Amino acid sequence: MTTTENINDGASTAVDKDIVLDVQDLNVTFSSEDGPLQAVRGVSYQVRRGEALGIVGESGSGKSVTSMAIMGLLPKTAKVTGSARVLGQELIGLNDAQISKVRGEKIAMIFQDPLTSLNPVYTIGYQIAEAILTHRKVTKQQARERAIELLDKVGIPHPDRRVDQYPHELSGGMRQRVVIAIAMANDPDVIIADEPTTALDVTVQAQVLEALEAARQETGAALVLITHDLGVVAGHVDRVAVMYAGRLVETGTVEDVFYRPRMPYALGLLGSLPRMDEARGEKLTPILGTPPSLLDLPRGCGFAPRCPMAEALCHAEEPVLKEAVDAEETDLHHRHMAACHFGERLVDVRPEDLFHPTSLDAEVPVEAVRAEGTEASAERGREHEASSEVLLSAVDLVKNFPIRSKGILRRKIGEVQAVSGISLELREHETLALVGESGCGKSTTARLLLQLIRQTSGEVTYMGQPLHTLSDAQMRPLRRDLQLVFQDPFASLDPRMTVTDIIAEPMQIHGQGRTAKARVKELLELVGLNPEHGSRYPHEFSGGQRQRIGIARALSLNPKVLILDEPVSALDVSIQAGVINLLEDLQDELGLSYLFVSHDLSVVRHIADRVAVMYLGKVMETGTTEELFAAPAHPYTQALISAIPLPDPVKERTRERIVVTGDVPSPADPPSGCRFRTRCPKFANELDDARRNLCVEEPPELLDRGTGHRDACHYSQVVELI
Repeated sequence: MTTTENINDGASTAVDKDIVLDVQDLNVTFSSEDGPLQAVRGVSYQVRRGEALGIVGESGSGKSVTSMAIMGLLPKTAKVTGSARVLGQELIGLNDAQISKVRGEKIAMIFQDPLTSLNPVYTIGYQIAEAILTHRKVTKQQARERAIELLDKVGIPHPDRRVDQYPHELSGGMRQRVVIAIAMANDPDVIIADEPTTALDVTVQAQVLEALEAARQETGAALVLITHDLGVVAGHVDRVAVMYAGRLVETGTVEDVFYRPRMPYALGLLGSLPRMDEARGEKLTPILGTPPSLLDLPRGCGFAPRCPMAEALCHAEEPVLKEAVDAEETDLHHRHMAACHFGERLVDVRPEDLFHPTSLDAEVPVEAVRAEGTEASAERGREHEASSEVLLSAVDLVKNFPIRSKGILRRKIGEVQAVSGISLELREHETLALVGESGCGKSTTARLLLQLIRQTSGEVTYMGQPLHTLSDAQMRPLRRDLQLVFQDPFASLDPRMTVTDIIAEPMQIHGQGRTAKARVKELLELVGLNPEHGSRYPHEFSGGQRQRIGIARALSLNPKVLILDEPVSALDVSIQAGVINLLEDLQDELGLSYLFVSHDLSVVRHIADRVAVMYLGKVMETGTTEELFAAPAHPYTQALISAIPLPDPVKERTRERIVVTGDVPSPADPPSGCRFRTRCPKFANELDDARRNLCVEEPPELLDRGTGHRDACHYSQVVELI
């Protein structure tokens, strides 16, 4: 049942004319076997024409459910009350036929996963045209022409050819741009974008955000941007709404929320972020604990169990969303509001002042905190490289995967060049990061180093011992020293085994079963988990806790090297910060060496000593972290760094951008000469024909050009971007 008693009758007033989306006291409750689950509690906000509102918060905070309720996309078992009006028309309570006339016409939605949003059996042109024909009286030919026009506006090359392709024939970034084209097909008044860039590489993310801005300019629509990436919010919205445990806990202009947060949760989110515009220094400040269960919300403030400044009042009474103590905005629509009993205490408080840096649990102190400047950190990296022993190395590593024909014989008809001549060294007590876009060969390189897959050619050595000549049986004893932590902690843990059995399994395989029980308890304490929870199963833990279990399993045999394959990419920022701090402390305590595979350069800058940037199977640039970020020389590295959004509204909106267009070429048919030339801004805009010929004909070597690190570009030039 829908109730709208607290809403006005929709009569036009001078104040309401520009409001295109008006949400008031929205509540969503799901029924479950354990009782009612309150997913959204009393959410109210308004969005004006042409305005962008960002909604942020951890997973499970109610961001997506709120938007799904507005769009009428929740299952019938969901109980939705309150009001959501688009241009004065009430949406809550409409039946399918009624709301279908509104969806796509007045309000449109862009979903997180474009592959599931698009129908695989229809061409993209048909699906765009379908959205037009549903709401417009036009011919099929006119709808097709409009589809081609929309594909061009969202930045898809050759739209007249792409219009007849199917979703599986497009890259992830192109598919997301198709979904944006569908959303803007009928010039809606409101576009809701639900995590539109979460699964994309940073360069593709920049292209999609540019397409989203083009959609706003084309349609004049208001935007509701749901995301966990505070850097995206800083650069693309006017106002921010922070959600926690199903309700809004802080709202205001982007400057108010980023520079003057008055709710501890918002302050904690900002402190959890590794920032690319800051040198490697103090530890991150994660928010301890996990969000409360929506089946059993705590009494009082939902954030009180995780809040360092909570008092008795916080546990007894839930704070209302009220004007912040130092709010300066006179416009009610933009006024800074926070739901905290003691928000005035946060004036001039930094995240590290409230959420003390820690890597494990609250009771585990941090004994040493890094406090190095840029020059000191770079110098440390150079000294480390000169003095430390090389543990793991690769020389001219090549891996080609065969492409086989269909049918019974399945003959080899080609090769995918996944890794093409990689050479690298991982030193003792060092973190070496491999970065690059999806498909560049990072994970394949990691698996080659562990000999989980065998190279086509090249050499891999561990402490001087060749690994590439060993059989699987000969490799087994060495696997105690070389361990892997996977990206998805849930998929990498056996759901049928208890945590104790999961962590003990490697010890049993290597004949250490007699001491496994005591060792498991030590490991659980080491990674900040309760040893008494060893009898639980993986599904009973949060994502961050499951990743800690995976790390404990990898540490069970006292390895010297951990290869970490995107270990924090699937985690919320607050949980991610705790895992990053844990990895840093474990390295200091146990003397570990890390090969850190990631596409997130903000995390890499915080944790890595050296960086190798990969593109299409080759290393484009390598050097110490501080040198590479302070003065990148290769155009690809410069594009990656400039594409990473900064969680600072002023910096993000004024910084220089280097835009990379197009998608990564197929590794089955890489470009001649320099592999990056087909997307290189310098090649396209700065070089004459004579110099371009060198890029086309001759692959550049990875050379030290006197800048302190090496790059593979014929015309490299150092650029300061941060």
